[in-house]
Order: sequence, then C-alpha cells, then structure tokens
Amino acid sequence: MATTPAPTAEQPMDDDARRLAELGYKQELRRKWSGFSNFAISFSIISILAGCFTTFGQAWNNGGPVAISWGWPLISLFILIIGFCLAELVSAYPTAGGIYWWAATMGRPVHGWFTGWLNLIGLVAVTASVDYGCATFLNLTLSALFDGWAGTGHQTFGLFVVILALHGLINIYGHRIIDVLQNVSVWWHVAGAAAVVLILVLVPDNHQSFQFVFTERFNNSGFGDGDTGGLAFWFYVLPLGFLLTQYTITGFDACAHVSEETRGASKAAAQGLWRSIFYSAVGGWILLLAFLFAATDVDAINEAGGFSGAIFETALTPFFFKAVIIISTIGQFFCGMSCVTSMSRMAYAFSRDRAVPGWRLWSTVDRNGTPVNAIIGATLAGLVLTLPALYQRGGIPVAFYAVVSVAVIGLYLSFIIPIFLRLRMGDRFTPGPWTLGRRYKLLGWIAVVEIAVISIYFVLPIVPAGVPGNPDFSWTAVNYAPIAVGGVLLGVAIWWYASARRWFTGPRRTVEQADPEPEPAEPS
Repeated sequence: MATTPAPTAEQPMDDDARRLAELGYKQELRRKWSGFSNFAISFSIISILAGCFTTFGQAWNNGGPVAISWGWPLISLFILIIGFCLAELVSAYPTAGGIYWWAATMGRPVHGWFTGWLNLIGLVAVTASVDYGCATFLNLTLSALFDGWAGTGHQTFGLFVVILALHGLINIYGHRIIDVLQNVSVWWHVAGAAAVVLILVLVPDNHQSFQFVFTERFNNSGFGDGDTGGLAFWFYVLPLGFLLTQYTITGFDACAHVSEETRGASKAAAQGLWRSIFYSAVGGWILLLAFLFAATDVDAINEAGGFSGAIFETALTPFFFKAVIIISTIGQFFCGMSCVTSMSRMAYAFSRDRAVPGWRLWSTVDRNGTPVNAIIGATLAGLVLTLPALYQRGGIPVAFYAVVSVAVIGLYLSFIIPIFLRLRMGDRFTPGPWTLGRRYKLLGWIAVVEIAVISIYFVLPIVPAGVPGNPDFSWTAVNYAPIAVGGVLLGVAIWWYASARRWFTGPRRTVEQADPEPEPAEPS
C-alpha cells in the first residue's frame, strides 16, 4: 500500500524517505550519512582498540592464550553468522527502531516490547562499559604522564563521568560533524591498531613462541583449583574467557539504528553491518596475537589480573608504553561517542512508539534533527548502571565485567527474537535487496543456538567469591548481570501484563496511510 508523507523544503521526497514512509514513519532525522559512515559507526562501536584492551584479562584468566588465539576466530565466525541474519533484516526494514521494530512487525507487539527493552538495556550497558574502560585507560595514561596522579578507582569513576558527559555533549552539539567524526574514527582504529602491532613486533627484545601462543592454557579464575585439563576448565572456565570476543564484537546493530540517517539504507546498512564484523574480526585477531607474542612476563601479567596494560608495561620502553595506551584511549573515546549515537537513536525510536515512560520527552528532536532528550536520558541511565564500580576494591574488576555481561546478554537476547521470528515466517518474509536466500534457515538456527548458549554462560559467577554460600562470598564480587537483566525483564513483564498489553500496539505510524487506489474497471 502506498504512503504519502508530505515532502518539505529541507527534506524532499526521495527513495529512502519513500521507503521509510512505507514502513510508517516520516523523515525527521537528517539523512546525510554515507554508506561508509554507516559502516563506520558499527566499526567504531566494535572498536578493537577498546574491547581487545579492556576485556583481555577475562580471556587470559579464563583459558589463557588458547582462549584468545583460538577462541577469537571461532567465536567471531558465530558472530558473523548472527550479523548476516541481522543484515538481511535491516535491508528489508531500514528503521531507527531496528531490532525491536523487526520483532514487532514479524511477530506481535509483545515480541517488540521485550526485544526493545532488551536492546535498550544492552545499548546502555555497552555505552557504560566502553566509557568506563576508556576512563580506566585514561587513568593509566595520566599515571604514566604525571607523577602526582595516583590512578585510584575513584579517580577512574570520576573520569568515567566526565567522558560520559563529553560524549553526550558531542552528540548534542556536534550534529554537523558527528558523521565526519565517525569516519575519522575508522581511520584512527585502522592506523592505531597497525601502529600497536608494529610496536609490539619491533620494540620488545624477546617474544613468546608459537607453542605458547597457540597451546598454552591458564586457569586463574579460582574455579577448579587451577586445573586446565578437567571438565570444569573446558565447560565452565574456558567459555567464560570467550566474553572477550563476544563483548568486543557487539553493537553492530548501530547500522540499523542510524539507517534513517543513511542514504541508500536498504543496501548500505546491511553491508555496513556484516562488514564491520568481518573487518573487526580480522583486525582484532592480528592485534591480540601481537599481545600474546609480547606477553613474556607471565608472572607480572597474572599479578595484574590479566590486565593488558601489564603486557605493554613489561615488554616496552616507557615511551612506547605511553604511545600504546594513548592510542587505545583515543580509540576508546571514539568508540564511546559512537555508542551514545546508537543508544540515543534506539531510545528515540522506542519512545516514538510510546514504549518508554515519558515517551513524549524522549521522542522529540530539536531543530537540527537531534534527539537531545534521548541522549541525556540514556547517558544518565549508563551512569546509574555503573554505580557499583564505586565499591570495587582491587583485584579482578568484577563490576566492570558485570556491566560487560549486561551489554552482551541484553544485546544478543534482543537479536535472537527477530532472528527466530524470521525463521518462523519462512517464505512469507519479503526480503530487501540484500538477502540470504535459502541459506537463512541454516544460518538462522546456528545464530539462535549460539546466542542461547552464551546468554547462559554470562549470567554465571565470574569468581568463586561471587558464588552464594562460598565462605569468601562478597556482594562486591557478584556478577550482577542476571540481577540487572532479570530485574528489567521482570519489571517490563509485570508492566506488560498489568497495563502495556492493552495500549502498546507496536510501531506507530507517523505518516497517514493513503487510501488504496481504485482498481480500473474491467472492459465490458
């Protein structure tokens, strides 16, 4: 059926606006992003200069080198399959609502309701975790540059608040250059990662052997008494180490959330999504192998809880150590900026369909087409989610890994719903110009199973002290991912059955549906 939004002087009707109108929305956001800019935002959010640096310790402690050298390409392959499934959907439905819009359209309003809330909490968590990781590395940078800077945990949290605020301000007032900054971010990540690899290859006097990098196993988790050959290691400890890959290569749904701002979105957003995963997977593996070959002082790295900074500090001269952490910190800053862009667009779109309390506030845009209130509200939510980090006292940063787990679980559970609904639709699904064809069945079921498995693992305790009943149990060691995600799901479930099921109808049209044209009379 045809839809006919009125074109304006600022935004004349074109193919993208016409397709958006067919999906039920008028063009409110500025459509000035190129296909490369669309790719750039997901590539920046994935950010191998962020996740590879900040969650390296999770894999080092839970599996060691094999969790990285073999775990990264293996899990990357599964994530690419998930990306292919989502790329087909964004090609068919290029809207800022993205994941939840697809679920509501292919299923029922209840599917869109739960998908939207899972996706929103995932995006809030990934933004918070990236900015907290950036604050951690900025704290390390300041400690290296200034003797008087202590680098305490409270200083890290203070820097986190500043960085989060800066990213909000950039997204509010930098509307004219935000797409340019996304493009700059891509080249910073490419050149920065290449520079780090060259530094780690050329500067250290010694390197680890291929045997160490591809066969060595560690179990510093505290589970299984350090055993690296038993069932506990292979079926519990090692999978926890895969959080490095699963967390780093996430947030690629940003290509969908900015599709209403992308030219030629039906093709560009789909290609940007899977390509951002593929190139990040290849670049990240090369970067991580460079980490492992340079990790010659194993005792120092273990003592630092597997923190990647210990590799650079022990293997490099002070000058190159500072260079590496500065490169990473700037890359992480770009990543956080992109996360806020994606998160705010999702909050705007979900509010546009009246699913968020105070939806009128969050669904407004200013004269520049920027969802200012959604940016402010979502960044504040990220701050609240990360408050437990204030009470962290040394050792493995459980609070940080908990936020990381929330991000992974929220985002990937939101992915599984539309992928499953696509499988259920079968041939009734009308694909866009980028399609999987008959391969959607095999790839879709692989994606569903992989997401189900990792979602179980990442709600489990990260350290023994986080297990209720353990003699050393401490609330500061608890992985609060199941509490955060479960609490949100319980709340929205109660809300759904108590109220929302009577008024939430899924995506709401903002353009009038034209009356169908009368069919011509048959000749007499």
